[in-house]
Amino acid sequence: MNLKRLYIYLLLVVLAHVSVAQSYVPEVNNDRVKVKPIVDVKAYTFHLSEVHILASPFRQAMDADLKYLLMIEPDRLLAQFRSHSGLQPKGKKYGGWEDSGLAGHTLGHYLSACAMHYGVSKDPEYLKRVNYIVDELEECQKARKTGYVGAIPKEDTVFLEVSQGNIRSRGFDLNGAWSPWYTVHKVMAGLLDAYLYCNNDKALKVEQGIADWTGEILKNLNDEQLQKMLLCEYGGMNEVLVNTYAFTQNKKYLDLSYKFHDKRILDSLAMGVDVLPGKHSNTQIPKAIGTVRRYQLTGEKKDFAIADFFWTTVVKHHTFAPGGNSNYEYLSKPDVLNDKLTDNTMETCNTYNMLKLTRHLFALQPSASYMDFYERALYNHILASQNHSDGMMCYFVPLRMGTRKEFSDQFHTFTCCVGSGIENHVKYGESIYFKGKDGSLYVNLFIPSKLNWQDKGLQVTLNANLPADPTVKLTINTAKPQAIPVHIRKPYWLQAVPVIKVNGKATQTIAVDKEGYWVLTNTWKNGDVIELTLPSSLYSVAMPDNASRKAYFYGPVLLAGNLGTKEPDPMNGIPVLVTGEPDVKQWLKQDASDPLTFKTQKTGFPGDVTLQPFYLLDDEHYNVYWDVFTPQNWKEQQKLYEEKKKQEYALEQRTTDYLRVGEMQPERDHNFTGEKTEAGESHTRKFRVANDGGNLVFTMKVDASATHNLTATYWGMDNRGRNFDILVDGTKVASEDLNKYKDSKFYDIVYAVPATLTKGKKTVTVTFQARPQQQAGPLYGVRMVKQ
Repeated sequence: MNLKRLYIYLLLVVLAHVSVAQSYVPEVNNDRVKVKPIVDVKAYTFHLSEVHILASPFRQAMDADLKYLLMIEPDRLLAQFRSHSGLQPKGKKYGGWEDSGLAGHTLGHYLSACAMHYGVSKDPEYLKRVNYIVDELEECQKARKTGYVGAIPKEDTVFLEVSQGNIRSRGFDLNGAWSPWYTVHKVMAGLLDAYLYCNNDKALKVEQGIADWTGEILKNLNDEQLQKMLLCEYGGMNEVLVNTYAFTQNKKYLDLSYKFHDKRILDSLAMGVDVLPGKHSNTQIPKAIGTVRRYQLTGEKKDFAIADFFWTTVVKHHTFAPGGNSNYEYLSKPDVLNDKLTDNTMETCNTYNMLKLTRHLFALQPSASYMDFYERALYNHILASQNHSDGMMCYFVPLRMGTRKEFSDQFHTFTCCVGSGIENHVKYGESIYFKGKDGSLYVNLFIPSKLNWQDKGLQVTLNANLPADPTVKLTINTAKPQAIPVHIRKPYWLQAVPVIKVNGKATQTIAVDKEGYWVLTNTWKNGDVIELTLPSSLYSVAMPDNASRKAYFYGPVLLAGNLGTKEPDPMNGIPVLVTGEPDVKQWLKQDASDPLTFKTQKTGFPGDVTLQPFYLLDDEHYNVYWDVFTPQNWKEQQKLYEEKKKQEYALEQRTTDYLRVGEMQPERDHNFTGEKTEAGESHTRKFRVANDGGNLVFTMKVDASATHNLTATYWGMDNRGRNFDILVDGTKVASEDLNKYKDSKFYDIVYAVPATLTKGKKTVTVTFQARPQQQAGPLYGVRMVKQ
């Protein structure tokens, strides 16, 4: 071999090694990452620029999101960053959460969304916005001279107190600030995405400045103080610090990540103990993402055990049929979901983060089970969380029967789920394909797309329209024949025998491998076509704790009953299904002109109903879950069922306000304050208690023309030393001694509120005032009800 050929050979070997061994980061496989994983990463992502989404509902959602991104003005997101740095704002701050305690979080998400779309498209407009924001943040950072940059109310005072070990938290506030580390994480993550996708070196320097400042804030805190601080939601601070280490090779950032390790939760998960009931879901998911990312770089098995057990527990025991989890943002007991169907189910941020966690775990051990969940959640929660006509997003995707989605406002909402939402719809291409470390190709999702595998000079075009059309076609373009194993996921919903053809010729039966994939090992030539026929079927998914309450799917797509745009009558407008036929295909029939529209056949009561893909419903009221009766059961249960609905509806109509105590957003909505208070959880519910003469104070809505009762929820047991008064606008309406409630159960105790205290008012202030050396509560909930 001559020297020239030897040089070329060695160069190809090096390039091949780099393409396989470069570090794995969930969002991008990028040579800017300096610290390599020391564990066996078996599958890598493609760079977002290598995957292009073709015409489909996903492309429609992406385009709507991109239009919204261009409507947002960076100077308005930057307004408070500048004013808090002593600089003159260049725009008026936005409303919603950007005008409240979580100000600044949207900027981080916006940086990520614009950076990722530039990574996909190379559209200079998005690069311009990213570079402008980074330049502005650098100016703010220089003006502050501490390394920190942010827009959080009272941030300087809050973090100064924390650095001195003066730490106070009621769960979602840290020294009076609303989850400040959560917002710090979003800004840092956005800067890292600007560095990764836009090659903006300045972004990494600004982000390092914030990381160094974080180290200064925490350097003198002992473990007890750190754990107390971590009672407050802190986003993915552990993850972003691990990634800072990966990008800089500076181990101090890895060491700093351990200071954001919530032992109370994470060490229990490491031992396989489900401590999630009663916990705020989206507080926990980023912690698990951080541990699995750290495992990749350190090999610490405990970190992997946390993420692995967390994913399995949430997906198998805490997840609704569409793939989302939580009710009022909280997880319940495992497999207890039947009574959790409300207007506040499935916070969208949760699923955004669960998909991130799934990608991490798939990279370590490719398995169809991970991508089965990913597909279910992507189609039926993420895609369904957006209004595809204007790009607006849901905070919660509600599952109450007869409900409808509530979408964000363009410039006056900016909740956490708007922030994660603007990322969700620009990165649909991130998990369709993975590349195995052995040079194989994983086809995980059947979303119409084009893969440009630059390392191999190979393109794959995936055409599909599942579930309307069962055909999935993969067309290969390559300059030279290449022996590449192609792994194609066998979807969990496939009930029929698939047909797999290569260049029009049916292959012999291909066994599914242990990972759940069909593996085609051909040497591929230009123009080769792989064609799969994957017919969809109708099937049901029942509640784990109620086999008679079911959701219905057609292939990967959840079907929802379209109940129209008018509010359905709570007694007669929300149908049930009455059938003695367990096979759904016998009574749910496909529309001849629209394969994604189905109608019940003499099964719906009081009338038949049309079912459509959940992601297509925007303004319509709907059912996702259905109560299903046999004719005999319905005959026996109809009166009881309708009476229960009548009672629930009557209580709902009479309720003017309800406070879920101990939970972040409900307490903020009710202006909760207090003295000597603490929050906790017991019997899977949150509570508040005021100690030693302290109090619980909050506002409640009232009807100015009605007389009300105040209903408080307590847990009965031996409750000595819990004597308190209840006041409405300063007037005592009751005195309570919890010691008289002896049974171990929840008690709903009713207190009359004189009409004179609510007449002419929209709200009143309620106070639970503990007597000296006594407690008020624990209070698990409080409802204001018209008599």
